Amino acid sequence: MTPARPGRRRFLKIAGVTVVVGGSGWGANWLSVYSDHQISNVGKLKFRNRLRVPELLDPKPSGDGRKQYTLKLAEGTSELLPGKKTKTWGANGPYLAPTIRARRGDKVSMTVHNGLPDATTLHWHGMHLPPAMDGGPHQMIERDGTWKPQWTVHQPACTLWYHPHPHGSTAGHVYRGIAGMIILDDEHSTGAPLPSRYGVDDLPLVIQDKNFHDDGSLDFGESSFFDTIAGMDPLGILGDTIIVNGTYDPYFHVTTTRVRLRLLNGSNARVYQLGFPDERTFHLVAAENGLLPRPRPLTRLQLGPGERAEIVVECKPGEQAVLRSFAPDLGIGFPTDRFHGGDDTFDILALRAAKTLRPSPALPTRFAGAPAPIKVPNDAKVRKFHFVGTQINGKSMDINRVDEVVAAGATEIWEIDRGDGTLHSFHVHGATFNVLDVDGEQPPEEARGPKDTVYLPESGKVRLAVRFDTLTDDRVPYMYHCHVLRHEDDGMMGQFLVVAPDAVDRAPRTIEGSHGGSGHH
Repeated sequence: MTPARPGRRRFLKIAGVTVVVGGSGWGANWLSVYSDHQISNVGKLKFRNRLRVPELLDPKPSGDGRKQYTLKLAEGTSELLPGKKTKTWGANGPYLAPTIRARRGDKVSMTVHNGLPDATTLHWHGMHLPPAMDGGPHQMIERDGTWKPQWTVHQPACTLWYHPHPHGSTAGHVYRGIAGMIILDDEHSTGAPLPSRYGVDDLPLVIQDKNFHDDGSLDFGESSFFDTIAGMDPLGILGDTIIVNGTYDPYFHVTTTRVRLRLLNGSNARVYQLGFPDERTFHLVAAENGLLPRPRPLTRLQLGPGERAEIVVECKPGEQAVLRSFAPDLGIGFPTDRFHGGDDTFDILALRAAKTLRPSPALPTRFAGAPAPIKVPNDAKVRKFHFVGTQINGKSMDINRVDEVVAAGATEIWEIDRGDGTLHSFHVHGATFNVLDVDGEQPPEEARGPKDTVYLPESGKVRLAVRFDTLTDDRVPYMYHCHVLRHEDDGMMGQFLVVAPDAVDRAPRTIEGSHGGSGHH
């Protein structure tokens, strides 16, 4: 018999005591809280609002051959709920951020101006680029400061995203609204028979959950008192209202027989189990870091915080197909599952098809140029990471400490072992990985492609084949961390340097606290 995890054992013990000893007092209160933690909007939406499609930034190269992008971060006011005003943050607008498009081989230059009341950063999640350009906690942009990172795109076609990453306050900055997608193309993706007209049959979907006060303002309230006494590590915010691309109660007018949905779980902590009530089959065509070798038919797709996927959905003339999040398979167990959103269901978006649809090309049986599975050498270095509470290997984040040093271009095995009964999602900066196995078994379909973020089940071990880039820096680190943003802010994050193979042993183990970021450049 598998021993109970410490967090769950405390929960069941306390729950039992309060119910049995407390009788109609504590027990009734606990049961009321437990009941209130099951949330659903199914059957309550009318799909009245046309889906907002973020602006697309896809500039032509300037005279120096670089594509110039400008992002202005600022406060704003948005109507996220009908008839109510919400104070929000955004880039080039009051909420969210434009979609950035680039192609492999492009030289890109970003100008990021921080007009927010707080210092922040902007992290290019999933992008392979020098660590000084990564936008992690070492690249702070002070108030009224401007940051100008530059790099060359050198990875396959994929769907990435960008968001703030200031140490200790990422959750609040993302929750206020700064998040945008990045679409990378290459010579293979542009020729693939996939829906590809942005905003027509190729849709970015930034899925987020929010809580609102009665006046429409954002509710930043987190875990309840009952969660805390139960011994559970608080997740932060689990919202009861779904917003897609900043749109409440959304529909999209479909004009083609197939539509490509670029799905981003942009929530702070919630896990979504996506599918359709009529159990229609859709096809997974890409994971986070690239196309799959062949389309995979699915009826469910689970996405943890920070994960992305591309799916193709077929529609019939005149029908309405509802994208729904069913109760996710968190794998944690009673009663913690419910407190982590494991019993929640949400209608996300209505795909409302026109009476006449333009035909789309048939999906191919294989995709040319899809990244090959990562080959692990026999002598690959193995690193072990133990996740408990909000610590990794018994340590909280120290911005001056180097936790790991990696040889440039190496392929390693990273083993993540779970030691608690709460929800975690793992992200590695500046690298791509394949999930080798989950507790000794093959990973689920959605986790079998090239990835940078993975949902971690409650028990057992997840093994990753991690391939690192050849970009080196012996002063500026990359991050690895839990992408449940409250956990990240509370210290569930480490740092690693990527250095030349012959420099691993002499690489520093302490660094300065800030690199390449603040002020005007």
